[in-house]
Amino acid sequence: MNALHGHVRGIGRNTGAKGRNAMKIAIINEVSACPKNQAIVNAAKTVKGAEILNAGMKNPEDQPQLTYIHTGYMAAMLLNSGACDFVVGGCGTGQGFLNSAMQFPGVFCGLIIDPLDAWLFSQINGGNCVSLPLNKGYGWAGDLNLKYVFEKLFSDPAGRGYPPERADSQAASREALKKVSRLTHKDMAQILRESDPGVLKTIAQQGEFLQALEQAGAKAILERLT
Repeated sequence: MNALHGHVRGIGRNTGAKGRNAMKIAIINEVSACPKNQAIVNAAKTVKGAEILNAGMKNPEDQPQLTYIHTGYMAAMLLNSGACDFVVGGCGTGQGFLNSAMQFPGVFCGLIIDPLDAWLFSQINGGNCVSLPLNKGYGWAGDLNLKYVFEKLFSDPAGRGYPPERADSQAASREALKKVSRLTHKDMAQILRESDPGVLKTIAQQGEFLQALEQAGAKAILERLT
C-alpha cells in the first residue's frame, strides 16, 4: 500500500492501524498553545489502552517553532501514512489548525470546545482529528475540561449516530464526504512535491514526528523531508 495514502481511519476503535493493539493518538502543538502541552498529554493518558505520541512543541523554548501551517502538514502526514489513528491539535482559538488540517486529503477535523462537542463529533462525524482552542476561553479548570473532552471523545464507538434515528443518514454523509475529499484534493505525494521547502525543512527537525514516520515505514514521506 502506498505510504502516502490509504491508511486513514476514523475514531472510536479498540485497535489501531497496521495491526497495533492500541489506538495511537498523536498530540501536535504549535507555538501559541504549547504551554498547554503537558495538560493535553495528561488528559490523553486517561484514554484506556491508548498509545500517546507527543509529536509537536512541548514548551515555548523549543526550536524551530511550529505554526499551525506546520502542524496541519504534520497531522496529514501522520494520518495518511498510518503512523497514528487520531490527531489532537489546536492553537489559540482552534480555528487556525482546523483550517490548516482540512486542506489535506483524508483529514476530517472538528473544532472541540467542550465535552458535548467531543461526544457529538465522535457519534455524528466520526472524524480522525480535533482542534482545541487552547488560549481563547481556556480559563479556570481548563485542565479538567480537557480531561472530560478526552473522556467523551473516546468513550463510545464512533459513528453510532445521534439521535439514533439519524444514524443511517449520518453514515451515508460520512461516506459521501470521504469521496468529496478524494475528488477535491491532490494526493499527499503531489502536495509534498509542490510544497514550500522551508515549511518541510522545519517539520523535518521534529524528532519524535520523524521517528513515528520511520516506525510506520513511511519512506515516501521521509524522502520528501530529508
